[in-house]
Amino acid sequence: MTTRPTDTTHPADTPPAPAAERGSWLRDHSELGVCLLLLALGVLVLTDALTMDVDIAQRGPVGPRTVPVVVGAGLLLIAALLAVDVLRGGRGQAEAGEDVDLSEPADWRTVLLLTGVFLGSAVLIEPLGFPAAGALLFWGAAFALGSRRHDRDPLVAAVLSLVTYAVFNNLLGVPLPGGPLMGVL
Repeated sequence: MTTRPTDTTHPADTPPAPAAERGSWLRDHSELGVCLLLLALGVLVLTDALTMDVDIAQRGPVGPRTVPVVVGAGLLLIAALLAVDVLRGGRGQAEAGEDVDLSEPADWRTVLLLTGVFLGSAVLIEPLGFPAAGALLFWGAAFALGSRRHDRDPLVAAVLSLVTYAVFNNLLGVPLPGGPLMGVL
């Protein structure tokens, strides 16, 4: 019969964890970054809600501070619950429904094209108006995402832009810049 040697080291006698192990711990608990983001957002919302200038003579129990305070408190509660779950070993579920091959590099061409189209339409919305800038935005996004139907895409983009303009400007009462083309139509 053989006997095993017993471990007689005291926890205080163990050296501190090397930097690689600390980095591994942070990588294993990366969801704590989401907790910090939710915490910061909750503090920001609560601070903004509690420093809001409100007319004291409001009627009813629900004032303009109620919803932001509830949202801010909810963000703080979710941040705390998520932090407890992560520290207890909980992990986010891997995305099973996406058909994304993580070994492939990012498609930076598409990202840059979409960024350019978005920024271009933001610059052009004032001089050209929403209908023209929106049509360029919708057509540019379709092109950046791979559509090559040059006969159909500009027409769909123009109709979509005009319908969006009419809904926001006329039905919802949100004024959008019409541009020089709206004087002609």
